[in-house]
Order: sequence, then C-alpha cells, then structure tokens
Amino acid sequence: MSEHWPAPPGGADEAWNLPWAEPFGEGRPERARLAAEFGAAVRRTGSLFQLLGQASAERIGLNATDLNCLNILSFTGEMTAGELARATGLTTASITGVADRLEEAGYVRRERDPRDRRRVVIRLVLEKALKNVAPMFLPMVRDWMEMTSGYTDDEMRLIVDFYSKMADVIRGHLFRLRGVAGPADRGGPGGRAGPGGRPGPGGPGRSEGPDLPGGSGGDRSPAGPGPRAG
Repeated sequence: MSEHWPAPPGGADEAWNLPWAEPFGEGRPERARLAAEFGAAVRRTGSLFQLLGQASAERIGLNATDLNCLNILSFTGEMTAGELARATGLTTASITGVADRLEEAGYVRRERDPRDRRRVVIRLVLEKALKNVAPMFLPMVRDWMEMTSGYTDDEMRLIVDFYSKMADVIRGHLFRLRGVAGPADRGGPGGRAGPGGRPGPGGPGRSEGPDLPGGSGGDRSPAGPGPRAG
C-alpha cells in the first residue's frame, strides 16, 4: 500500500482494502493479485483526480462540474448544449445552467453557428481559459511529461490505448448511472463520443437520435434576439 494512504483498521486486511474485489479474485494467483492491484490503483487514481478537480475549481472560482464541462469543451472549442449534455451525461437543462455560469464568468460565449444559423453553440473563450485555468494544471502536465520520458514509444502507445479504452468503459457506466442512453445507443451518424467527450465521426450536431431529457435533438433555436443554448 502507498505510504500516502492510511492503513486499514486492524492491519493490512485485503477485504478492507478492496471491498469490491470479487471480480478480481478469479484466475491463477499471480493474475488475480495483479488484477486486484490494478483495481485498487484505478480507484486511488480516480479519487485523486476528483480531489484535484475540486481543489482546482476552488482556486479558479468555479464549481467542479462547471470546470469539468469547461475541460470537455476545450477538446473541440465549441459544442452545442446537446453535445455537451451527451458528453457528460447531464441533462440539457443542467447544461444550460452550466453555460449560464461559465458565460457570466467569461469562459464561454453563446453564438449562432455561422454554418447553420438555427444552431446555437457554446464557444470557449480561449484567452480567459489560458489565463486562469491553464496555470493550475501546467505544473502537473510538466510532471507527466517528465514521468513518461522514460517510456519507449511502444510503451506510450500502450498507455494511450489503455486510457482510450478506459474512457469508453467509464463513459458507459456514467450513462448507466445517469439513467440515460449513451451516444453509442442513439444511432444516427453522430456515433459515440470520442476521448474527452468529442463528437463522433458525424461531427458536431449531426446526431439524429433524441436529446437527453429537457432538450431537443437538433440543438436548434428559433431565430430571435440573441442566441441561447439549451
């Protein structure tokens, strides 16, 4: 066990360390041990990411959900409310609230898509994000680069492939827990979201499936005085 994690009550009791270890207990002993260590490592890393996100959000002056949505938005630079909802598993009603707060803080703008004036997109204000958000994570990114410098290209490809597959697994269970259909279940040319919540091969706003509760499938807004998402 890492020295940074407290010892379980009464000593090193595996049942306490891994209370959900049953799926890892099968197979030959060495494989079962490695699988259990893998499961524990994923749980610990997940907890640390959540704590890091919360601490970063507090320093930036956002809540953790809004910062996470901003991170997902940064992969493409712009998304409709429906696309961001599908990427996060939140309802478009919730995403509208997120966009309201991020717009008020100056991190996003709502604009009509010049390619389709019926569509409203939430666009990242890159200058604001680079000024206030990037400095929070740059030291960690530098440490990541240093940490991975000792890996070969083949090892890095394996790590990248692992994280891509892990993202798919986690995304699927996020939608399961939210009780909504994931992008892969919707049909249409949009396909499932890619890493970081990016739209599928159909491109932004091209999914023909229904939107999440509270939204409309095409992210269309009637012509009117000023765009709104949701």
